Amino acid sequence: MLQTTNIHPNVSTPPTANFSEWHSATGPLTIPMTNDYLFRALLQRNNHVLKGLICSLLHLPSKEVRSVIINNPIILGESINDKTFFLDISITLNDHTLINLEMQVINEHNWPERSLSYLGRTFDNLNAGADYSAVKPAIQIGLLDFTLFPEYPEFYSTYQFMNAKNYTIYSDKMRLSVLNLTRIDLATKEDKQYHLDYWASLFKATTWEELKMIAKQDDFINEASATVYQLSQEEMIRLQCEAREDFYRRQRSVQHMLDNQKDMLERQNLTIKNQNATIKNKNTTIKNQNATIDSQNATIDNQNATIDNQNATIKQLTDEIASLRKQLSDALKLK
Repeated sequence: MLQTTNIHPNVSTPPTANFSEWHSATGPLTIPMTNDYLFRALLQRNNHVLKGLICSLLHLPSKEVRSVIINNPIILGESINDKTFFLDISITLNDHTLINLEMQVINEHNWPERSLSYLGRTFDNLNAGADYSAVKPAIQIGLLDFTLFPEYPEFYSTYQFMNAKNYTIYSDKMRLSVLNLTRIDLATKEDKQYHLDYWASLFKATTWEELKMIAKQDDFINEASATVYQLSQEEMIRLQCEAREDFYRRQRSVQHMLDNQKDMLERQNLTIKNQNATIKNKNTTIKNQNATIDSQNATIDNQNATIDNQNATIKQLTDEIASLRKQLSDALKLK
């Protein structure tokens, strides 16, 4: 393991390609480093940079990495469309571990399901007739330009299948990781040890000056920046990157419209919910008032019954008095 401050702690550096002319570049980047086509082109063009990124993401020392191969390369610069272009990159590490890697810049609110779909397809790698124990480990890694779970923000997070009660790992052959490019401020000491903050800063850079500052701290970033400069000089690759940016703009426009509609529906639902709550409260009030009226009516009925009883008693007494008077009168006449 190298201890030089500007070298990745876990990956030895071979002789760097002579791309010194990139240091003369200035101003804003014409193609954002989060462009998924540029991301793919960078890792496909420079295997050493791919190895450095994978070692950082998986926390692997260089001596443990014999080979890193992209299984689904594309012809760089060739026209692409939604039917032929796959956003995710399929990688085989050391002829044993399968990795699915993707740069995702737009939050379509389906990343958990999407990443699980990628992971499931990657894990389903058994040859016909092979024993299940021979299945290769599968890892899905997403580099996201948004926070996946806003209530639990993290810079780098890893998820595995485990027992919900005692946290026993069900299998170490499947896992997902997320690198949140928007929260570099949350990078931990371990994240920084593996220079993940440098990689995130690379992908979030917007000017050549920013890249130069980062490149001074990490030779892999320097080589990645040089490769990006070279790629940006190739017209066909640049055109494909620009086409992806145009696609992003349309997607963002659609997403913005969908988000607005979602917000409007949520507001409408909240209004309806509040109205229903008001109606429910009014119905409860009416019900209580009716119960009070029923109680009052019952009281009145009881009072009326009492009055009727009293009137009957008065009539009975009056009749008895009248009878006694008559008896008294008749007795006086006899005398």
